[in-house]
Amino acid sequence: MKKGPLTIKDIAKDLNISPSTVSRALKDNPDISPETRRIVQDYAKKHKYKPNALALSLRTQHNNIIGVIVPELANHFFSGVLSGMETVAEEKDYHVIVCQSLEDYKKEARNVQTLIKARVCGILISQSKTTTKYDHFQELIDNDIPVIFFDRICTGIDSDKVVVDDYNGTLTAVDYMIKTGCKRIAFFSAPSHLEISKNRKNGYLDALRKHQIPVDEQLIRTADTKQLGYEKAMEILQEPNHPDAFMAMNDYTASGILLACKKLGFKVPEEISICGFSNSNISQDTDPMLTTMDQHPIEVGMEAMKLILEKIENPENTSRKNKIIKTSLIVRQTTRNLSDG
Repeated sequence: MKKGPLTIKDIAKDLNISPSTVSRALKDNPDISPETRRIVQDYAKKHKYKPNALALSLRTQHNNIIGVIVPELANHFFSGVLSGMETVAEEKDYHVIVCQSLEDYKKEARNVQTLIKARVCGILISQSKTTTKYDHFQELIDNDIPVIFFDRICTGIDSDKVVVDDYNGTLTAVDYMIKTGCKRIAFFSAPSHLEISKNRKNGYLDALRKHQIPVDEQLIRTADTKQLGYEKAMEILQEPNHPDAFMAMNDYTASGILLACKKLGFKVPEEISICGFSNSNISQDTDPMLTTMDQHPIEVGMEAMKLILEKIENPENTSRKNKIIKTSLIVRQTTRNLSDG
């Protein structure tokens, strides 16, 4: 028996039946056979099961409020996602409460508790990049609170997900730069434990393999902010065999790389090509303007909200759905034209 309070999911697992069957059996629902009700109730009594008060209040005081946790509200991608979410929520007469984790695990865990206390009927989450344990997410699942992960997903939790096609987006961007003549392409990533980092790195590596370009681990660095992009680019561009192109984790990192290129006197894109990721406002504010991948954040938000509302309004449907949003390459001025390759 596991440590901590016994949950409906624990009973379901031990008796090899669904959590919804356990829930209804405990309520003496006549739709469940008398024998199954007896087995479940005897098991619950024997193991001193006590209903979770928070989960019970959520079920009995449904208030049409959806909680959302994002890493950073100022981020262009997440503001676009929220716009898409609110569009769908308003159409269905739901309201949205937004929290930001500021990339901090402890604050993210507090966000979860805040939303539970607010009695939201479901939560949409893009996890913090410092989150490496998921007890706060598991608490939601154990208490039958619908959860959808979007963009930065948590692979350690069994839940529906909406993700950007990070793998193919990066593969397409790197493939494009190779076709324009780039041979030594650096990859600036987010922390390696994040699923988006793994998928984008795999896209980068497969693009190199497609063109029989050897992988140089010295060209792969962790840098996912403007400052880190600048600092890491300053280092790598002063090495003897420096890169002739950069695939950045996001547009902010790409803008930092561009500053470093200018500082060191490199011509962009003639000598150095740069591609960002997200098609944020900053991508058109730089000089030259950034080539980037559009993640279609509004579509991500709309699909995530549709999924959570589907789970809320159809609680008996326990099937899992994973939606992938395709990306689009936006070619601007920091990469060469294909005719130049």
